[in-house]
Amino acid sequence: MKKSKINFTVELDHNNVPDKIHWEATDNPDPGLAETKAISVALWDHMQKNTLRIDLWTKEMPVDEMKRFYIDCIGGISQNLLNATGDEFMSTEINDLCDRLVKHLKK
Repeated sequence: MKKSKINFTVELDHNNVPDKIHWEATDNPDPGLAETKAISVALWDHMQKNTLRIDLWTKEMPVDEMKRFYIDCIGGISQNLLNATGDEFMSTEINDLCDRLVKHLKK
């Protein structure tokens, strides 16, 4: 069985606010640590029937990029939901929300 790992390293300041976030993955074609300004990880806890989330961003992450990051995350969820369940209604509704949010950002 093939195994793959994804690792995150977070450097915190004296107030425990992320200064730097690095990540690496065994299947990444560019090996080694890569820097990012934000991560969002969601895990399904099947025992509790709820979602566990880790959302981190550095002090250097601009607010406009943060908003775009979350729109992109929501859009990805729409496509993943369609691929996993075939539910076109939910996927379309989520995409419509993304379209409205993009228009909001352009104002």
